[in-house]
Amino acid sequence: MTFLLLLGVPLGLGHLYLWRRLVVNTTHPGRARRIGTAAIAVGFLLLMSALVLTRRVWPEVASFLGWSGYIWLALVFYAALILGVAEIPRRIMLRRVALVPAGAPEEEPEPVPDESRRLFIARSFAIGTGIAAGGVVGYGMTQALGAPVLRQVPVTLGKLDAALSGFRIAVVSDIHLGPLLGRSHTERIVRMINEQEPDLVAIVGDLVDGTVEELGEAAAPLRDLVSRHGSFFVTGNHEYFSGYEPWLREVEKLGVAPLRNERLTVAGGIELAGVNDVTGKSYGDGPDFDRALAGRDAAKPLVLLAHQPVQVADAASRGVDLQLSGHTHGGQMFPFNLAVTLQQPAVAGLSKVDDTWLYVSRGAGFWGPPVRVGAPPDITLVELRSS
Repeated sequence: MTFLLLLGVPLGLGHLYLWRRLVVNTTHPGRARRIGTAAIAVGFLLLMSALVLTRRVWPEVASFLGWSGYIWLALVFYAALILGVAEIPRRIMLRRVALVPAGAPEEEPEPVPDESRRLFIARSFAIGTGIAAGGVVGYGMTQALGAPVLRQVPVTLGKLDAALSGFRIAVVSDIHLGPLLGRSHTERIVRMINEQEPDLVAIVGDLVDGTVEELGEAAAPLRDLVSRHGSFFVTGNHEYFSGYEPWLREVEKLGVAPLRNERLTVAGGIELAGVNDVTGKSYGDGPDFDRALAGRDAAKPLVLLAHQPVQVADAASRGVDLQLSGHTHGGQMFPFNLAVTLQQPAVAGLSKVDDTWLYVSRGAGFWGPPVRVGAPPDITLVELRSS
């Protein structure tokens, strides 16, 4: 019930706003208005069904609800955003076409626009909004569903032995296998990583949105990952929503080693550690930095895998040299990137917190709408360099 209230109320208000601007303001009472009203209502029902039912129905139905409901969500969001920005010019134009009776006193009520001109303005804004929102969402879908961008990011670590300079870590996060992304998505990611011949692969959380029974086959191509020093995985928040214990066993079967508040030495000179996601606290499986970093060799550089960038505060206080994270999706759909900064220390890319480097991937998948605007998916090759 709380979930429905938190999402249903604002989404309902958003649909009501669109109904008034796109249906009521552009039609006279009659058939056209009834059709428009029904379309808005059906869209709202599809969206709520996608949010609530995709894990409770057959895969085919979940796929239909996911695609239709989440695309509708993106259209509603951008249409409401565009209409909101257009409110001031819309009101100015309506005022300019208002008819003021000759000789009317100053205290006369607000002038009323001529009906034909009012309809023309309302319909023009509605059509423009539809074209703009459809264009943004269409572009965003090509970004979300296209191949991830391959990024190369050099990071200089003062403790790194010169013989290990050039060590490359393939970082991928937020793959989000689920009703909309399946086996072919995993195959493309694995192929892109293998083509780069990395020294190590780091999957930093949010691999799945569903159970092993539902998505085990979609994750299976991970067994084909190839690197010189292995593939490693840490939990994200969505693993805890999807049954983290079965998934930890499953990824291990696929040759990807989970790091559960653990550390090891790779390539003879790099300390690699991984901590559980902060969401794990609610499941009795939270992050434990002290356990993960116990016994480390302070003379060697320490690379930490941690799903959420916010965990860098604990990492920096313990002398971690580099933290690799995901979670933010780079905001996924502008302007959500502006909101990410309210919760996380970085949205995407390389930054520094005290003496700790922080790299945040935008992720290779998406959550919710299959749309990315201003935040293309990525796979990153982090190249460690000695000073």
